[in-house]
Amino acid sequence: MRKLFVIMAFMGASMVSMAQESTIGDEKHKVITNSFWSNWFVQVNAVGTSFWGSQENSAVKFSKLFKGYRTNMGFSLALGKWFTPGLGLRTKFNGVWGRSVISEDKTMNACRYWTLQEQALFNLSNMFMGYNEQRLWNFIPYIGAGVGRNMTYNTYGMGLSIGLLNTFRLSQKVALNLDINYGAYEPTLDGCGLKGSDRHTWKNKDRMVSVEVGLTYRLGKSTWKPAVAQDAQDALAQGELDALNGMLADAQAENDRLNELLANHQSAPSVQQPQQTVDSQLVTAPVSVFFNLNQATIASQRELQNVADLVAVAKEHHAKLVVTGYADSQTGRAEHNRQLSQQRADAVAAEILKMGFSKEQLEVVAAGGVDTLSPTVNNRRVTVEMK
Repeated sequence: MRKLFVIMAFMGASMVSMAQESTIGDEKHKVITNSFWSNWFVQVNAVGTSFWGSQENSAVKFSKLFKGYRTNMGFSLALGKWFTPGLGLRTKFNGVWGRSVISEDKTMNACRYWTLQEQALFNLSNMFMGYNEQRLWNFIPYIGAGVGRNMTYNTYGMGLSIGLLNTFRLSQKVALNLDINYGAYEPTLDGCGLKGSDRHTWKNKDRMVSVEVGLTYRLGKSTWKPAVAQDAQDALAQGELDALNGMLADAQAENDRLNELLANHQSAPSVQQPQQTVDSQLVTAPVSVFFNLNQATIASQRELQNVADLVAVAKEHHAKLVVTGYADSQTGRAEHNRQLSQQRADAVAAEILKMGFSKEQLEVVAAGGVDTLSPTVNNRRVTVEMK
């Protein structure tokens, strides 16, 4: 039993260690870490199991694998957590009606049992294709270790299992399960195990093959926020900082010019007029709206306030607005980037029209993929400027 607990502790420690590296790699696999209480799930399944014992050795013909004297129905319950979209752990109980195969009489073979395992889950769909909360089918192999008890014969046995969990999305919270499992346990589990050294060989194990069908219900927060969303927020913050620095530099340059004019005893009107020009230039400076990787949804509604200010000035001066969409050329094909830049420009143009701006005064341009700004994320944007 002590060995089993060591194995289970090692599996848990390894899973947490791998979870710490979940944001390393390609952008499509990056997510923002959720709290410990997020991404838990419970599972309930109906189970059909075929049993064969160590006393049968490994010479069980496939045609006899599903005979009634070695099969029975049961159920399973599991509680688990996803530490990343690709790596998770679950604790699974399985039972309770089984067969100890000592004859071809299913009544004589009948017994009651349970198994309890800790299993490491590997969502290969998310690992290889990137996280997608709308994905219909997830392909999830797993390995496990645990203990089983035969309640009829009051015997125990430790064991290992491998399996394949398939989940089919029904809603954000609910999924349909199809779980196929193979388990091998010490030959003492079924109450009629081998004695002596043969009990330690792999072929002389009590074995089970199970097929489970049921439901998964996700508890609390069950989705992951792509880390690229944070990149867009960083780009927004950097854009605002650059704009403020530009305004400060322009104001400082204008202040120096005014000081020079005063030093040369220029008249007051000539001093006042340039300030109005500078203010107008600052107000009508281009505004940027940033987007996440491969998305045409505005990343932050805060940016629309800057757009609204520019729209107000354009209305006052009866000016035209030019909305230009961009994508970053380092990801995606050229034609896809052109379409994406068009979609982004259309999204911002739609918001401008909601602000009461005239469609006739609005020009929408798709510039495609560019690499003019660094870091790359800053090229995923739309600019709005007066013309």
